[in-house]
Amino acid sequence: MVLILLLILIIVILLLTHLIRHYWSVLPIVAGLAAKYTCSSVFIAGRTVEQQRTVDIGSASYLKCVTITVDNNDLSASASLFGFVSRKAIYRPGLGATLISGFTEKQIRSQKFNLPSPPSVDQDNIPWPMGDKIVGDSVPSNINQTALENAINSLFIEKNPKLPIRTHAVVVVYDGKIIGEKYASGFSRKSKLLSMSMAKSITSTLMGILVQEKGLNIDEPAPVPEWININDPRHFITTRHLLQQTSGLDFKEPYSASSDVLRMLFIEGDMAQYTTSLPLKDEPGSKFVYSSGNTNILSRIIRQQLGDKDYYSFPYEKLFYKIGMNSFVMEVDASGTFVGSSYAWGTARDWARYGLLYYNRGVFNNERILSEDWIDQTVASSDGHGGGRYGFQFYLNKPATKDTTKRRFPNVPSDAFYAAGVQGQDVFIIPSEKLVVARLGATTASDYEWGADEFLAAVINATK
Repeated sequence: MVLILLLILIIVILLLTHLIRHYWSVLPIVAGLAAKYTCSSVFIAGRTVEQQRTVDIGSASYLKCVTITVDNNDLSASASLFGFVSRKAIYRPGLGATLISGFTEKQIRSQKFNLPSPPSVDQDNIPWPMGDKIVGDSVPSNINQTALENAINSLFIEKNPKLPIRTHAVVVVYDGKIIGEKYASGFSRKSKLLSMSMAKSITSTLMGILVQEKGLNIDEPAPVPEWININDPRHFITTRHLLQQTSGLDFKEPYSASSDVLRMLFIEGDMAQYTTSLPLKDEPGSKFVYSSGNTNILSRIIRQQLGDKDYYSFPYEKLFYKIGMNSFVMEVDASGTFVGSSYAWGTARDWARYGLLYYNRGVFNNERILSEDWIDQTVASSDGHGGGRYGFQFYLNKPATKDTTKRRFPNVPSDAFYAAGVQGQDVFIIPSEKLVVARLGATTASDYEWGADEFLAAVINATK
């Protein structure tokens, strides 16, 4: 009897030890997430702690257990879990919020950046798309405005309060003109909204501009110092592989306690360096595996190719300010590299402008920003297994590689492609229907399904 009780005690101790180790590793991630998202939301988007905790991207029931403090003098946000783990993020104008990880706060605050000043213009007095002024009647006569309004309004109705879709903003552009737009309470066309993984598409665009200007060959081994040894199997990962998510690196993307993406975003100070340290799991180019780590390697490649003197001004001078995305902010990690996978902020109209750049085949305001060749490569499916719906950091509505009868959005044309981020951040470009649609929110429904297929079909029908 004593032996049985002893065995039970040992089993209980082992289970408790396992649970403590598991949850102890999770606590810094939860606190880091709360500090980072709060710092960004408060100082970039002008949101409150309560809004971030309850209805914005990253909000969750477990955040009720987190003590969050905002310091307006220090421009920082701190988060603590039960007094055991505390994390801090700091805000720097033009750079957004950075979670203190891998570097001391003093080291991060001492970093120097060559940031350009935003254009000194009042966009309210400049016609769309370079500005926000809508001149005359912008809605073409073929648009069924009642049907369009009904479609847009449907996205702001919660059919299942337990799993809300929480649409924050919608902008519909037809043939270059805004024909529909709506915002949830607390948001407006001036509100900056978080990209999540739509930032990946931005990083792809910046890589395309870099290729134009510097002649980087994306089919040669990627210029990654950690892989320079020809005997390293990772040496043969090309920039194209990184763009198409076929690098073969053993990077775990699912949002679980053991995932690489959570460790990268909320524990590591140098996100690209962490990802480059991972071993190879598959032969480069052989298999599609979605990875935020691949994108942050691309972001660091851009930094190393340009040098710090030009890197921080590059996105703004070569892309954002050229297409009227004047409110846009890209955030950096603790090492100073843009978090190209996840952290970019802009208004819904900024995101619509970004879609217009691709709709117009790389031309904006009568200036070529991006080559047509890059756009053609962007919308060409990757060769990796299962990668038939992915191009250069954009999703494609083409049939899957193995089944030519199925598309992600069956009621939407197959030429559609889109930037997408977790919780329902989307910018759709549908060339055959002359449409660009931006939708942003904080969707908690299964698979972050907010009704995109039905909505886009209704919008298309309203333009006939």
